[in-house]
Amino acid sequence: MLLNDRIHAFSELGNFLKQFKTTGNEKINTVLKNDDFFEGMDNKIMSAHHYNGWFTVENVLFSIQQWADILTKEKLHNWVSVYNLEHNNPKTIAVIMAGNIPLVGFHDFISVLLSGHKIIAKQSSNDDQLLSYLASYLVAIEPRFAEYISFTKERLTDFNAVIATGSNNTARYFDYYFGKVPNIIRQNRNSVAILTGKETESQLTSLGEDIFRYYGLGCRSVSKLMIPEGYDFDKFFKALYPYNDIINGAKYANNYDYNKAVYLMSNYKLLENGFLMLKEDESYASPIATLFYETYNSKSELTEKLELDKDKIQCIISDNIIENSVNFGETQCPKLSDYADGIDIIKFLSKIS
Repeated sequence: MLLNDRIHAFSELGNFLKQFKTTGNEKINTVLKNDDFFEGMDNKIMSAHHYNGWFTVENVLFSIQQWADILTKEKLHNWVSVYNLEHNNPKTIAVIMAGNIPLVGFHDFISVLLSGHKIIAKQSSNDDQLLSYLASYLVAIEPRFAEYISFTKERLTDFNAVIATGSNNTARYFDYYFGKVPNIIRQNRNSVAILTGKETESQLTSLGEDIFRYYGLGCRSVSKLMIPEGYDFDKFFKALYPYNDIINGAKYANNYDYNKAVYLMSNYKLLENGFLMLKEDESYASPIATLFYETYNSKSELTEKLELDKDKIQCIISDNIIENSVNFGETQCPKLSDYADGIDIIKFLSKIS
């Protein structure tokens, strides 16, 4: 199977996904194999929410929309054209996927297959409804993918390389068991927003998308603010008010109430607005419904700290304060070349022999 064949299949998958939107699903008659898969995909979206209460239908559809937007022939070709992927010696890549947000393992999935390799995917039970169904659609479009894709719940065997995503604790386990083969092992990371006090209300409202999308469970979700001394949070809280209905979600509200009680019993100083708490803390991984914050005195001091802590950080969000930072509101819309942990997975896969 040539690279162009693989790109064509994924672009057809993109056309299929374009039918499922937060504004309402719309069946398009020209989509290939649609009669066989449209209704089933609608059911899978509901199943994803049924099996994982954090996966609201809106968040599942948002994730699907992001993939639909980038699975085009042009974007796929531009992504992989800088690599040499026309080899004829496919290897088997074991991929252990996280389950924190919908379709979180899809980038690894597409990376392995576009690179010409075979995938054995071990999904998290928190996110095991969607990807296997999309794989079935992919095989229906390009039957040769059938021998390249497999899913397992058993112990992984017979593979040539590993891509594993998990917590800091599971990373030690992964390193022990998979350290003898080529591997990418990812650990906990979080994202940070830098504020100066000069941001517009529109920018701060956009930042709410980075904070609240997926309830803040993604590694690209903002979990910490870096603020100047004397920062006034009134403007910040006002700009975030449009997201106040997040507290109506029972799981989020339970976490809010629990964490607030813990903080108050521990006599921590808090700022809160009824649906988000702010706590001064040097850590990056804040609990659900909480943002940590830390102050800085100068850009040089800030840059030095972020450089020292770069292995803990997935994204930095700012108004061009830091080089290569992400714009407000764009963390959950990554490009194909926005690699987790900054590791070029296509380059890694192209060297597996």
